[in-house]
Amino acid sequence: MRWTLLVTVLVLLALAASAFGTEVGLGFMVGEPTGLSLKAWSGSRTAFDVAAGWSLGNSDWVYVHSDYLWHRYDLDVDVRGSLPYYFGLGARVLLREDHDSKVGVRLPLGLDYITRDHRFDFFIEVAPIIDLVPDTEFDISGGIGARIYF
Repeated sequence: MRWTLLVTVLVLLALAASAFGTEVGLGFMVGEPTGLSLKAWSGSRTAFDVAAGWSLGNSDWVYVHSDYLWHRYDLDVDVRGSLPYYFGLGARVLLREDHDSKVGVRLPLGLDYITRDHRFDFFIEVAPIIDLVPDTEFDISGGIGARIYF
């Protein structure tokens, strides 16, 4: 049931963003979390991303994060596409039935390979997290993934 809800929400977000003429990618990521990834570009250098899945460290937790990202093309080289690095600010929520949820601030850093035709991207990211609820704790997430754009 949880996965059906997560997939439905991500697909609806993708359709809504694409209806406004935004490039939207939907794909997967492996790591912390492992699950689905959505990225909607709000310009040539900024984007909004959402991921939903499960935590590898705590498999009974549902993991959701959302970030606003800034892309820099300073190190861009011609690799039959572009290779910007990005950084951002966002939030992470860990949910589990009959347990305190965790809510924190994310600071993602990553590298994104975007194919020349802008049809696919492949990324690697790491994100320090400061959980604020229920206790103040430091955590880290990260992973690799791919998305197809429509």
